[in-house]
Amino acid sequence: MSPVSPSGAQVRARGARGSLLVASATLFSLAVTAPAALAAPSPTTSPTVTPPAQMSTLGGARLGMPGTQVNLAPGVPVLPKGLTARSWIVADAESGQVLAAHNAHWRLPPASTLKMLFADTVLPRFPKDTRYKVAPADLEGLGDGSSVVGVKEGATYSVRDLWLGVFLKSGNDAVRVLSAMNGGVRRTVEDMQKHAEELQALDTQVVSPDGYDAPEQVSSAYDLTLIARSGLQKKDFRDYCSTVSAKFGATEIRNTNRLLSGDSDVPVYQGIAGVKNGNTTHAGATFTGVAERGGKVLLVTVMNPEKHDHNEVYKETAKLFDWGFQADGKVNPVGELVPPRSAVPAGSTSSASPRQTPGTGGGAGAKAAASAPAASGSSGVGTALAIAGGLLVLLGGGAYLVNRRWPLPDLMRRRSRP
Repeated sequence: MSPVSPSGAQVRARGARGSLLVASATLFSLAVTAPAALAAPSPTTSPTVTPPAQMSTLGGARLGMPGTQVNLAPGVPVLPKGLTARSWIVADAESGQVLAAHNAHWRLPPASTLKMLFADTVLPRFPKDTRYKVAPADLEGLGDGSSVVGVKEGATYSVRDLWLGVFLKSGNDAVRVLSAMNGGVRRTVEDMQKHAEELQALDTQVVSPDGYDAPEQVSSAYDLTLIARSGLQKKDFRDYCSTVSAKFGATEIRNTNRLLSGDSDVPVYQGIAGVKNGNTTHAGATFTGVAERGGKVLLVTVMNPEKHDHNEVYKETAKLFDWGFQADGKVNPVGELVPPRSAVPAGSTSSASPRQTPGTGGGAGAKAAASAPAASGSSGVGTALAIAGGLLVLLGGGAYLVNRRWPLPDLMRRRSRP
């Protein structure tokens, strides 16, 4: 099996929005149980270079089509040049509208972006000031070449320290220790799979909690975006994934998300606020990011760019963020991010069949581009994001409401891209 290491880490280089709450009506179009028509095909044991002809249509029929899906119309900017990723998605984090996508439901190895699901599942279970002494058995089964933060047998760590190790250094050793606290790797994998199903992340099959390459372990750009959106509704998740640098024991660790921490060929992205990166032999480079600009909050996921330039996954993500901020409010969506199963009203009479998202049918003046190529630290914890209120899930009465206020601290607002 192949090692997990985020790009640039140890292992492998490679209208005004006045309302505070919004409930997108389109979010309720899917029944609690996804129908057979929405089911994803079984994963293959090895990735191919061609997307399957049939993919899940969860979130809209267009999202199940291979190739690029975007509604071109007057005033809508063209997609950026040079996009080589096998799969990507641009979504409005607040409304859930998918602004554009490319093979959104292609089931691919996720690498360490799967740690977002691990965190969204396990993080709420242990207070961050809980301290735990690492036993030798806790680190058993750690994959060869795994990215690590430097957890030591016999040492005692706070839960907060371990999560910083997971988010900043993509430490598989920290994942193993937290899994041990959760009852072991097998139970944690089962818990993650159950949570993925609750989120309707139905392309995802979990084999290893840390994202280390394993046969049949897959996810999709669509699912990773759902998972990130869920995780970002938790304050600790937001704090960890937005931390630029921190102390781990006697060592200073720095976030390997290059849009957050920067690199020689990738400046800090204006408004970036997380989330998680990954890189393995089979997955290539993967990344899900969240950014805010001009009152808009976008999620972008990019999986496995075919171009292998240094930090390519971040460069393509930055291009998609730039496009998304220009297009949001102008482009008709091609689909939607569905709510968790528990957020769908009981006894819903919504149609069980896939449907086309309103505005995606290529109305007057619109041109649907299906299968078309894209156009030719602070000190201490170093938290870069302090989202006031964050994303708020209100499940009472079957509503799935997302707090639209994601203010970033002044520090990040001043960190313009060079």
